[in-house]
Amino acid sequence: MSRIGKKPVPVPQGVTANVDGQTVTAKGPKGELRFVVNDEVLVKMEDGAVAVDPRDQSKLARSKWGMSRTQISNIFSGVKDGFEKRLEITGVGYRAAMQGKNLQLALGFSHDVVYQTPEGITIATPKPTEIVVTGIDKQKVGQVAAEIREYRGPEPYKGKGVRYAGEKIVRKEGKKK
Repeated sequence: MSRIGKKPVPVPQGVTANVDGQTVTAKGPKGELRFVVNDEVLVKMEDGAVAVDPRDQSKLARSKWGMSRTQISNIFSGVKDGFEKRLEITGVGYRAAMQGKNLQLALGFSHDVVYQTPEGITIATPKPTEIVVTGIDKQKVGQVAAEIREYRGPEPYKGKGVRYAGEKIVRKEGKKK
């Protein structure tokens, strides 16, 4: 039994929500998002909140129940406040800079890595060793941050590379004489 799925999702102040069949649409100050709920789950508006219930007690319906509730909650907070992921770059000569809409990364390769910013995502570099990824879609923001980190993930010996802000790197001991 889903504990998170039982709670209806309240519609925040300044956000208009609409449920049309299996589609939940949210419009707020940051933009508009929509989420199509799986057919195993029923969704309806009740008292200024969106309620989610499983269609039956099958394992599939119960597994989609809590996930659907969380996705709806994420689109509400996305159109109201947006989401942000911060990345830190560690290493001598490693840096990031914006060139127009593209992110240019110097990560110790023989060439600079150029990452094209997808639509709906904003990338900023307040410092040469810091990258801030923002947007209204939580999944897209996380995916972009993961793709940037993938170019040169943090290595365990010196900790050089691109890491999430606050991420702990398990360090290994170097070889001994």
